[in-house]
Amino acid sequence: MSELTVDQAIIAQDLTKKFGTFSAVNNISFMVSRGECFGLLGPNGAGKTSIARMIFGFSPITSGTLRVLDQDIRISARQVKARLGVVAQEDNLDPELTVLENLMVYANYFRLPRNVARERAEEILQFMDLTEKADAVVDELSGGLKRRLTLGRALINQPELLILDEPTTGLDPYARHMVWHRLRQLKENGTTMLLTTHYLEEARQLCDRLIVLNRGTILEQGKPAALITKHVGAFALEIGVEPGLHGQLLSWGSPWLKASQRIGNDLILYSDQGQELAENLGLKIAKDHLRIGYQRLRPTNLEDVFLKLTGETLQGSEDETEG
Repeated sequence: MSELTVDQAIIAQDLTKKFGTFSAVNNISFMVSRGECFGLLGPNGAGKTSIARMIFGFSPITSGTLRVLDQDIRISARQVKARLGVVAQEDNLDPELTVLENLMVYANYFRLPRNVARERAEEILQFMDLTEKADAVVDELSGGLKRRLTLGRALINQPELLILDEPTTGLDPYARHMVWHRLRQLKENGTTMLLTTHYLEEARQLCDRLIVLNRGTILEQGKPAALITKHVGAFALEIGVEPGLHGQLLSWGSPWLKASQRIGNDLILYSDQGQELAENLGLKIAKDHLRIGYQRLRPTNLEDVFLKLTGETLQGSEDETEG
């Protein structure tokens, strides 16, 4: 695959990560092209953070191969790190320093001349809309402002690859959209990004392609819209009804069905002809006087894909330290 590396920022082959007997990542393979935003989508415990940590050289791989920016991460981790920008899940800013001082101190790790560091810091403050907060102590900032500073700090070395591990977890909707806006700008300017997330809207807003992960295994990969079309179609009809009636509704809806899913008393019917499905089922339900708790037609999304593939939601389990 060496001929592919010029256009690939990341190439993972049969990548595995174990913690004792527990396999956090199981023999997965994928490639990230330069200039794209590539997503790792899955619930907590799916292996997303384990993959990200191997890519930025923080956690050694157990087996397989991993090339980052055309270098073997096991051999050239130090050289690769100098070319990366990393936004970890948790903010690790220095709370006692000012916003500007945090950027300047971080620039020292890359041995940037002070005048260059100052120029880049001022550019980052402007880009992240933090200029007015340059002299504010970090401990006094809101969560959203801290997150924007953490993202800005990751840009100080002008990275070729930006790794974003759950970058908007814990933010309010306004702060989340502000971060998304800045990330879209970076993407438009050609920055390659690897994004881990369990937020459906985040994946839809930012990712060109993604892999859907569960328990350390890739379930699917491709463009978000293509995955939705392939697995569940355009619409989901949710019906609250006793499980004993599920078979009857599935039989009635079969001419329009693409897929279906049962969750307790809820039945979800997937179709590209949602309105026709809802109207025809409505007529049959009324004619037979079936007792229906509720009926709701909505557009499908990536969680429907995950639910169809696993029978679980993207909230997943939270009992594993490596996400």
